[in-house]
Amino acid sequence: MSDIQLTVIIPAAGRGARFGGDKLSEELGGRPVLLRTVEFFAKRDDVHQIIVAGPAESDGSIDAAFESRFGPALSFLGVKTVAGGAERTESVRAALHALDESCTHVAVHDAARPLIDDALMDRMVEAAAKTPAVIPGVSVRDTLKRVSAESRDLGESADAVIDDILGDAGRVSADARAVEATVNRDQLVAIQTPQCFARDTLVQAYAQESLPQTDDAGILEAQGIEVLVVEGEPSNLKITTREDLVVAEALLKVRKPKPSF
Repeated sequence: MSDIQLTVIIPAAGRGARFGGDKLSEELGGRPVLLRTVEFFAKRDDVHQIIVAGPAESDGSIDAAFESRFGPALSFLGVKTVAGGAERTESVRAALHALDESCTHVAVHDAARPLIDDALMDRMVEAAAKTPAVIPGVSVRDTLKRVSAESRDLGESADAVIDDILGDAGRVSADARAVEATVNRDQLVAIQTPQCFARDTLVQAYAQESLPQTDDAGILEAQGIEVLVVEGEPSNLKITTREDLVVAEALLKVRKPKPSF
């Protein structure tokens, strides 16, 4: 582990469409989500560089509002910032151009996963020392079913009288898709971040002109590079909706040490 010079790349240029706002600025335990994520890595002795790829202005510089909101704190933490792109792959590629020469390994982590813990990071670093591409995953708990591509409208009125009065306006929409098969989940895992790679492996993978719009591991998979999965953490959730933020707040409260008297 001591031979690893780890750089953490945090893409933070997303629009947060499903959240309905700037989720990285939302408060979580009294700290903005982005800073809580960054601060975790800043406290790690095995992390030698942190690069945050923020949203960009039309001239290619970092978005002024982002810089005003996070710039001073990121600078204080020793974080390097670069202008990201509209797609995640563009942000990661921009960050790869800013790697320290001493960097041997790269971890790419979602800015909206602020609840990563040391146990998971320890596993990732240990595995990264032994294999060029490793990602965390958790078992799928729910029953999975493959459904048809096409949906059908099962909408029906809640009340016949209302239906007569309002017509289509009184219908309750209920799109449904037919079940085609129940999927065996034994070999399925839900993938998380940080995804860790040997520097040369990731840089070479990103050297391709056209990249699939997927996670970083998917880019390597598409090029025939073996990716290994280690055990993730169920609590390492990604904040995608406002409901996720409520869950994250509850998990954070459970983690906080209780005062001793």
